[in-house]
Formats: sequence, structure tokens, C-alpha cells
Amino acid sequence: MLSEVEAEAGHAADPGEQILHHILDSNVIEIPFTDKVIPLPTIHLPESFPLIGGADFSITKHVVMMWIACALLLFLFGRAARQAKQPVPSGLRNMLEALIVFLRDEVARKSIPHGADRYLGFLMSTFFFILMCNLLGLVPSMATATGNISVTAGLALVAFVVIQAGGIREYGVIKHFKNLVPPGLPMWLVPIMFVLELLSMFIKPFALCIRLFANMMAGHVVILAFISLIFILAAMFSPIIGWAASPIAVFFALFVYLLEILVALLQAYIFTMLTAQFIGMSVHPAH
Repeated sequence: MLSEVEAEAGHAADPGEQILHHILDSNVIEIPFTDKVIPLPTIHLPESFPLIGGADFSITKHVVMMWIACALLLFLFGRAARQAKQPVPSGLRNMLEALIVFLRDEVARKSIPHGADRYLGFLMSTFFFILMCNLLGLVPSMATATGNISVTAGLALVAFVVIQAGGIREYGVIKHFKNLVPPGLPMWLVPIMFVLELLSMFIKPFALCIRLFANMMAGHVVILAFISLIFILAAMFSPIIGWAASPIAVFFALFVYLLEILVALLQAYIFTMLTAQFIGMSVHPAH
């Protein structure tokens, strides 16, 4: 039987548990380079509460990461706004303006031919929030909120509401749903197409949710898997083999880490671009 010390060592070196511990949400925040944690408040509504009795509104690590992302965005854009009177943009303002102009001209206005500026605020908020959450996950001791399917589901739900609200605002409820079916179809095909298009209406935000969640979680799993490979080889064979494999493992982990910076930007762009496309399809159907 293993001693308590050996059991704890094996427990600490379990790669699967360490990977899950890193990517899953929790009710504590670890203080870097220490064994101490900061407990987060647990909030459960009483069962007698109307409609949402018993719901869990606890503050978790990923919630804190989203708060930090919002605070950083407010700080960065506030600082850039103070430079608005400069005749030639530079530094932070220049970088943010370049991203904003790109989103306006290449994403919003190309996806939504008419009335695109009405949705600019939503699309830009979506892009910068996802981007900041993605980048925060690459900072040591931080966590990736967009690697939580609840967060990406919330973003997809908001996108779904905006997509449908745009179509309803443009055509009204009845005409909006009539636009799901292209004109000129045989009558026997109309019910089938309506059902398929109705399913597609819900599949689109679901795809947004899963794509962002899977890509952000997968990158962290790969990085941690490469690092864990050092300890796995050391435990299976000998510490010497583990140390010998460490340069290769660290090289590939670093390569994936740098690739994740590109993925962070790319996934924010893809989510925003597809949302703009879906809004354009809702407010300006092909027929």
C-alpha cells in the first residue's frame, strides 16, 4: 500500500487531473507561487424565491475573469478616448481605431448591406470582449472564460436574440418567419423547408457556441499535455529521460502557446464575422 506521502505525490503528478484543474471553473482563485487560494462567494437563492428559486449565482473564477476583461476594456478605451483630440492617432488609439475601422468596413458593412452601423456597437463589444477573455487565458495564473461552455452559450444566446430581433424589427414577426422559406417552391416542399430553416435558426448560434468553446479549450489542453509529457516520461521510465525530453516538450508547448495568440484573435474575429453574417441574412434575406 502506498504511503500518504507517495499517494500525495502521485495525486499531484496526475496529468489528467492537473489539466482538468486548469481548464475547469472553480470557486477559488489560486495565488501564484503559493499554496494559498482566495475563496469566492457562494450565492444560492432560497427555494421559495419566485421563478428562479434554488438557482446558483455563485461568483466563480471565470466570472472574475470576465469582470477583469470588462475592466481592462473600459480602461483601454477610456485612455484611447482621451487622445481623441490628437490630429494624428498614435499608440493605443491608433491600434484600436485600426481594429474598429476594419470591423466596420470589412465585417459589418460587407455582411449587412444596409443599416450595418445600427449593429456596430454590438459587434464591436462582442469582438473585443471575446478577444480580451481569450488573451487573459494566456496569462499565467489567469483562466480562459471563453473555454467555459456556459460563457460561450451566453454569448451565442445574445447573438441569437440580436439576429432574430433584427429580422423582426425589419419585417415584423410574421414576415420574418415567412422569409425563412424561399419563394417559388412547390407547396409540398414548403413545410419541409420551413422545418429545416427553423432548425437552422437554432443550429447557427449552437455552432457559434461550440466552435469558440472547443477551440479555446483545446489549445490549453495541448499546451498542458506537452508539459505533462515531461513528468509522464519521468514517472514511467526515469527522471533522466524526463529531463532529456523536456527541451522538445517545452519547444512544442511554446510553439502552441504562440499559436494560441493568433487563435485568440482569429476566434474573436470568426465569432463576430459569423454573427454579422447571420444578422445580414436575417435583415436582408436572399429573396
